[in-house]
Amino acid sequence: MSRTAPRTKARAAARLAAVQATYQHEMEGTAMPVLLNEFHQHRLGATIEDVEYAEADVDFFDDLVTGANARAGEIDVLIEGKLAKGWTLARLDKPMKAIIRVGTYELLARKDVPVAAVISEYVDVAHAFYDKRESGFVNGLLDGIAKEVRA
Repeated sequence: MSRTAPRTKARAAARLAAVQATYQHEMEGTAMPVLLNEFHQHRLGATIEDVEYAEADVDFFDDLVTGANARAGEIDVLIEGKLAKGWTLARLDKPMKAIIRVGTYELLARKDVPVAAVISEYVDVAHAFYDKRESGFVNGLLDGIAKEVRA
């Protein structure tokens, strides 16, 4: 087993949790410090209703959630620029928006993570919520954004 496997799993868990936190923030408007604390204390690495959540890279999680929130305006402009004619961000359902927003933030701000890894990870997150068609949408949209921000 490679030495990076635990880090990879911890980052994958952080990405999924960051999407959930971003969704929760949009739905409830929970203040960022309260939201982060809730995830730190009760979600990351916890067992909820007999489901054991993987240990997450907490610093990476915090960066994804706070960064996506802080740069939401810039991120939304990038996303809207890649949507098909006639589509707006408002037409996307909230879980999809959260996936795309966090993925876009990671492409913008985490140059230490290769583009292929970012796209693959958020396609995996999309599989947790959607069917294959939506996962393909995530793949295409993030690929288009990556070509613009990592050129």
